[in-house]
Amino acid sequence: MTIPIEILLVEDSPSDVRLTQEAFEAARIYNTIHIVQDGVSALKFLQQKVPYEHVPRPDLILLDLNLPKKDGREVLKEIKSDSSLRQIPLVILTTSSDEHDVLQSYDLHANAYLVKPIDVKNFINMIQSLEQFWLSFVKLPPKNFS
Repeated sequence: MTIPIEILLVEDSPSDVRLTQEAFEAARIYNTIHIVQDGVSALKFLQQKVPYEHVPRPDLILLDLNLPKKDGREVLKEIKSDSSLRQIPLVILTTSSDEHDVLQSYDLHANAYLVKPIDVKNFINMIQSLEQFWLSFVKLPPKNFS
């Protein structure tokens, strides 16, 4: 049995947001998915700054690399260099299969790197597998860490 978790999805593509939400719903485990569309908003959300003062701390972050305002690489670097945020598992979810992006993401301590499939069915399957892994097998950090 899995317990729903708080997920922060940092994604600027409305169609990818919709597909991700549909994939989670299809798995019938109703996590709370918070969505922000750029890197600046992601950091404000995580630091609970205006307008995110009352949002819960996410249990998992899904981060696109190619974002407006502040790209995902910068966001990843800031999250993993912040002692109050670095334990939150962070999965890169992007269209880039560039070897440099993969290596840089792991160098910056991403927990996983997933390339979004072009095919809708494969994308949904990947999201459902991701959810199953993080909810069924992984022991997440306790909510009261900091």
